[in-house]
Amino acid sequence: MRARALQGRLWLGGEVGGRGAVARGYGTATPACPAAVTVVLATFLAGALAACDGGAGGGAGRGGTLRIVGAADPDHLDPAGGYTFASISLSRMFARPLFRTRSSNTFEETIPVVPDVARELPTRRNGGVSADGRTYTIRLRDGVRWNTRPPREVTAGDYVRGLKRLCNPAAPSGGQGYYRSTITGMEAYCAAYAKVDGGDAAAMAAFQNGHDIEGLKARDDRTLVIRLDRPAGDMLDILGLQFATAAPREYDRYVPDGAEFRRNTISNGPYQITRYAPGTTIVLDRNPAWQAAADPLRPAHVDRIQITLGQDTPVGVQQQLEQGAADLAWDSPVPVAAIHRLKAARDPRFAIRRAPSLSPFLVFNLQSPNNGRALADRRVRQAIAYAVDKSALVKIYGGPDVAEPLSQVIPPGNVGHHGFEPYPTPGNQGDPARCRSLLAAAGHGGGLTLRLPYRVSGHNPKVAQSLQADLAACGITAQLVADGNGTFYGRTLVTPSAAREGRWDVAVPNWSPDWYGNNGRSVIQPLFDGRTYGPNSTNYGAYDNAEVNRLIDQALQTEEPARADALWHGADRLIMADAAVVPFLNPNFPIFHSDRVRDARFIPTIQAYDYATIRLAP
Repeated sequence: MRARALQGRLWLGGEVGGRGAVARGYGTATPACPAAVTVVLATFLAGALAACDGGAGGGAGRGGTLRIVGAADPDHLDPAGGYTFASISLSRMFARPLFRTRSSNTFEETIPVVPDVARELPTRRNGGVSADGRTYTIRLRDGVRWNTRPPREVTAGDYVRGLKRLCNPAAPSGGQGYYRSTITGMEAYCAAYAKVDGGDAAAMAAFQNGHDIEGLKARDDRTLVIRLDRPAGDMLDILGLQFATAAPREYDRYVPDGAEFRRNTISNGPYQITRYAPGTTIVLDRNPAWQAAADPLRPAHVDRIQITLGQDTPVGVQQQLEQGAADLAWDSPVPVAAIHRLKAARDPRFAIRRAPSLSPFLVFNLQSPNNGRALADRRVRQAIAYAVDKSALVKIYGGPDVAEPLSQVIPPGNVGHHGFEPYPTPGNQGDPARCRSLLAAAGHGGGLTLRLPYRVSGHNPKVAQSLQADLAACGITAQLVADGNGTFYGRTLVTPSAAREGRWDVAVPNWSPDWYGNNGRSVIQPLFDGRTYGPNSTNYGAYDNAEVNRLIDQALQTEEPARADALWHGADRLIMADAAVVPFLNPNFPIFHSDRVRDARFIPTIQAYDYATIRLAP
């Protein structure tokens, strides 16, 4: 999950786990399916592969109400701003990007980008990508319509409007950095847009409609042309994110994601929001303007999706799912006690799905003046890397089926991942004696005192206590400071003045990439590019290594997958040599659904089942 980051998502809940080689369900077996489907065939075979993605239909058909329960309102209803797992799960039902990835219970099948509203993937061969790799010509499929009165065809101009809205001053998108750093002229456009009054819908609309982005053009209603500053091998992945959806002209009337906007969302997907009561209920019904023939990715079996909020405890949510009072959890994890019970019972409703991420990890405040600026000394950070008992953290998360120790920044399933262990300890249990020895060699034999803010939700308190004990064994006193999720990500870690004043020394955030495959832009760059440090930066510790920055630039510009892989891996090794962070775990995601759910297919990037593929048994 994510909170106010430029790229990537931050998991706020905490009760997630680790990685297995394949997604695992307990109970009934899933039919054997291909491990991967080529991009060309993915769309054609989407229907044929449906049975591979959640078991047989088992008497389920079309219709019914999918009941979802959870705790909190989405961070945004506006697709341009939504950056939590729950909000993206929701907006996928009513806002369609040009490209998308498939939902599947086979992780490898979720990686390739396939066309959504785009007619085809642009390539050099079909003329969609220019010879220099900088111009993308994207043709829209026919029959995609807004649920306006009367229904109106979605146009290339609607995608231009959608991308222009990303840097609106009212609710700027956390994902805008992807587009500002690639599309020609977007950086200058966004810098100017930031000066407009964010409370004035008319002023924002006037700016958007009166200012063009040089690299963004609607050649005609069916053709979008995007020009880049330099080649970007991950551009289709970026255009497949939920931020890059179309926006109808009616959105010009409202402050982005304001109260009036939330009452007037417009849909080009299979469902439309028909009721929204903040903090209480969200209801989606079928969109009468949607045409199945124009949507190869969303079968849309159920008639209604009802989301009930205000269910504050994961235990209470789990009870409702097991008793059949609800079908899916909205934002609540499976409690650890339930994980052990469901695994032992081999319950077919329970699965542990693969969703590789850097979650959690220890970050050092390299600007802290505390302890004589000890954390600016690489030797001190390396000492602490030996202190952590990662095996204890695995137990906190639910065991080896749910979590595995991680020893490098790039987790499995991401470009540049090649396993290596720069700070090995016996059984991943930590080596306090080596930590003490290295601290003494660095001139801190008398120990350190570190301020450690921690989130109060999910596993986070137990993780903080475990880390506190590990550091104590190394002669380091960790002063725990309770911090709410909102302030932790919204203020504590992203305020440079707080870092420089030493209000924190070490912290334990989480990070999940926005896409898998060629995704160094969603892992290494946002966390470790020293040039991005400043207010709201996700380079929390202010790490800056000129060689790492150089490798980032080279990796982002290459279109050769093997070279990108080598460059990102090189950056990973340098970062770990500097001990800029201490990776803790690579989690999988325990997930549960009710008895009547069929054809549930997983989306690793948002750690949820795809509402559009689910059928309900009578």
